[in-house]
Order: sequence, then C-alpha cells, then structure tokens
Amino acid sequence: MSTANTPNPPNTRRLLLDEAARVLAEEGPAALSARRLVKAVGASTMAVYTHFGSMPGLVREVMREGIGRFEDRVGVVGEGDDPVRELVELCRVYQEFARAEPEVYAVMFGGSAMAGFELTEDDRQMGVRLLRYPRNAIRRCAAAGRFRSDADADLLVRQLFAQMHGLAQLAHAGYIIGVYGPDDVLAGTLRDFAVAAGDDPERAAASVRSGLAG
Repeated sequence: MSTANTPNPPNTRRLLLDEAARVLAEEGPAALSARRLVKAVGASTMAVYTHFGSMPGLVREVMREGIGRFEDRVGVVGEGDDPVRELVELCRVYQEFARAEPEVYAVMFGGSAMAGFELTEDDRQMGVRLLRYPRNAIRRCAAAGRFRSDADADLLVRQLFAQMHGLAQLAHAGYIIGVYGPDDVLAGTLRDFAVAAGDDPERAAASVRSGLAG
C-alpha cells in the first residue's frame, strides 16, 4: 500500500536519520531506500524529500548530525591544569561515542559509497575539523612541558586519530578479546602515546588513569 498520504509522526526527521544510520551500518547501502525508511518509521514517502531533498541529502545529514552529537560530548571536556588528562578524556569520549552510536559512527568514518552518495572533500573536512579538540590539547601538553617543545601537533593528532579509529573498529567487530579488553588497550595506547611524545612515564600513567576514570 502506498504511504504517500500517511500522516507523519512529529519526530519524523529524527526517526528517519536514526533508521538510515542503522540500515547503512548493519546492511550496507544496497538496503537503503526511501520506501523502506518511511515504512520503518511510519511516515509518508514524501517525508524523505520534504526533510532532506534527496536520499544523498539524508545521508549527508546523518553525517552532520553525528558530528553535532560528537561535539556535544567533547564540549563538556574542560581544559583544567593537566593537558594530558584532557587529551585522554577526549579519547575516552571518542571511544564512548563509537560504542554508543555505532551506526552514526560508521556513516561518519566508514568511507564507502552510500545510497549513491560519496563523501566530498567538504564532507571529509567536517570530520577532520573534529581533530581540533585533541590537536589543541596536544599543543597545551607541549606548552606545559609534558610533551616535547618541538612536538608536531598536526602530525601527532593524525597518528592518534588513526589509533582511536582502529581501536573503535576492532572493538566493534569483537576482535579485542582475551586477557586485555578494549579499555586496557586504550589505556596502554594513550600511555605509550604520551611517553613517545615526551612525557614522563609515571606522570603519563597517572594522567591516563585519571582521564579514563572520568
């Protein structure tokens, strides 16, 4: 039966975004269609085009929404007097976001073509701009004498991003098993990262414990 005249629920936009993210992450782009989405949320077929203009527009908005949700989380991390602890907190928030919203995370950083939609350079820049939070923390670590004064924050933050993304992906896939779980790997990775950047091992370990404790 056609859903063209189906009344739309008041939170249709949010429902469509969440359902699109779920389908993309769990079943891939081939499973995503306007008809399927509106059937799942109880809306009309026009809802997708009314709210987003097109299916690619919907996918782009999923990414934008994800970035907004991520920034809401990192925005509560204060600078404080221990910049290494701040950096650790940001990485903890990153992992918490990836675990709490795996579908949205997969759309943000999955990198594959979705429903006829491919990330543009501007789209990727939206994601890269999130690196300003840990990059600024790294700069404060250097200014405070915790990291080497000549530490290249732009390079270090990209190395850290690669580590955090790899851990998030492997943890989601269930590959971090055995004696050490994802939290253990996160703690070790951040401690070693700080020490390699110039921090004292004992101070680094203390900051990591404090930052992961929340």
